[in-house]
Amino acid sequence: MSTFSQLVHQRRSIRKYSEKPVEKEHITQCVEAARVAPSAENVEPWRFVVLTEPELKRKFCNAAFSGVYTFTKWAAKAPVIILILAKLDILANRIGKQIQGTNYYLIDIGIAGEHLVLQAQELGLGTCWIGWFNAKKARKFLNIPSSYKVVSLISMGYPDKTILKEKKRLALKEIMWFNGFEK
Repeated sequence: MSTFSQLVHQRRSIRKYSEKPVEKEHITQCVEAARVAPSAENVEPWRFVVLTEPELKRKFCNAAFSGVYTFTKWAAKAPVIILILAKLDILANRIGKQIQGTNYYLIDIGIAGEHLVLQAQELGLGTCWIGWFNAKKARKFLNIPSSYKVVSLISMGYPDKTILKEKKRLALKEIMWFNGFEK
């Protein structure tokens, strides 16, 4: 089992997957990790639609990654596509937006999604957050009611081991200051 530090240092955005199917139990375990994430006022705004059936996934990807979104077509080869939806009729998030100017449901979904991708990493799965897709076509294709917003997609599968590279990051001293901001 990996330590948390190992998980966060090893996790990469994977855009090329092996053809090996992902076990339903692993998918469920990843969504369970997301389900237990904290949320503002414990409203749990997240909902998940998991696409694994190849023909359905292919048709969905043809719709969601068409036009200016064709750059994201690589995701169609992932064995799993997970849609993360936000339930929009939650009072706490609407008040937070009015008072603070922050869409707290997006923070909540970010936390839940990160739980999901880190659980996937621990299970040896690769993932990639996808924000570049046609949300209107995704909603229409799956008949998602207007009370839900399609916030993000996550591709998932066993990574093609030939593409893993070291990721470059800013040094800690470039992004953190104690007791005040420094330029």
